[in-house]
Amino acid sequence: MNRELVLLEKLEKELNLKELQIKSLLTITQAINENVKAEGLYNMYKSFLSWEMGIDKMGLFIPAEIGWRCAADINLDEEKARTIIPLLSDYKRLHTIKEDENPSLSEFDIIIPVFHKKVPIAFSVIGGIKDKEDLYNKIQFITTITNIIAVAIENKRLFKQQIEQESLRKEMEVASNVQKMLIPDQLPVTDRYELSSIYRPHSTVGGDYFDYVRFSDSRFAFCIADISGKGVAAALLMANFQAIIQSLIYQFRDLETFVFALNQAVIRITKSDKFITFFVGEVDLDKMQLKYINAGHYPPIIKMGNEMRELDQGCTVIGAFDTLPDIKEEIIDLTDDALILTFTDGLAELRDQNGVFFESERIKAFIDKNAHKSAEEFNSSLLMEINNFKGEQEYSDDIAILTCKIYSS
Repeated sequence: MNRELVLLEKLEKELNLKELQIKSLLTITQAINENVKAEGLYNMYKSFLSWEMGIDKMGLFIPAEIGWRCAADINLDEEKARTIIPLLSDYKRLHTIKEDENPSLSEFDIIIPVFHKKVPIAFSVIGGIKDKEDLYNKIQFITTITNIIAVAIENKRLFKQQIEQESLRKEMEVASNVQKMLIPDQLPVTDRYELSSIYRPHSTVGGDYFDYVRFSDSRFAFCIADISGKGVAAALLMANFQAIIQSLIYQFRDLETFVFALNQAVIRITKSDKFITFFVGEVDLDKMQLKYINAGHYPPIIKMGNEMRELDQGCTVIGAFDTLPDIKEEIIDLTDDALILTFTDGLAELRDQNGVFFESERIKAFIDKNAHKSAEEFNSSLLMEINNFKGEQEYSDDIAILTCKIYSS
């Protein structure tokens, strides 16, 4: 009779455990289906292990931006958790901790790793399992619950990542469309002057910008800029910047006043949060003169006859200071055919496979050899030179190039 009573009690206990397991599974599954936040799932996991499984100590570790972090715990302090993290990668399957293992694990009984396609997504370190009679069943069920929770959390993370990537993709698409509308796709080619461009973005949207303004048949301006930042923010600033240029450049007769007003307008928009390197040149073909101001931009290079020099006079960058002190406009007499190469720093900072820069001396040597060509032919040769130089290397930064060819007669 006693034997039958013991057997009955054992069966009743197993039945209660199975009922508890089913109830717990249903509760957690319902929570996952109702899209309970990760923090809620962590709390359910802690509550299940502590109250229903009688666990004294636990740490649930999940991937962080760098390394791993303890997302939920029972009686586990931060210092102890930090000592455990470096040990986790050694375990590929359910592991029973032995007495001679690392002292940091001495208070624990088992380690439950959770993998997805051979990539670890969670580790649960469990200690103090009170009821030893149903130890095997308890460990199996704790492992099942751990896997369900870990996979649910990972799915949330992946879904969030997918949403963020889609949002970023749409943002970059908008920014790219804005940029395409702002950068001129056609530049003038006349018997007196020519303009030609090259643009190679490092990412979907960069901060490089160039433009052309025609005042009359014999007078025009061209500019190039590098706007700090990327993405929609840079594209919106670029849109504002272009609108400001198109508005102000017709209002002032000299470049110094124009650049001064341009800086103030940019300051009002950005509150000195961003800055712009900027070069603007104005060509008067009747006077055969080039006026320019370089506002902190990588110096363009002019080749005229046998002479070559950098165009480095001007002021500091646009948008960094409330006022621009000592703005210097330089005037150059165009006594011969001239080629002016303007570019952003992505060209000079381009590297080959050995890490060698496409530096100023190389650029000048190329100009010296090819300045006799038309602007379009010059840029075609330059693009070929760039591609040969970098080989299989990706562009390390945006590259914008605007070449101006002026004929003296």
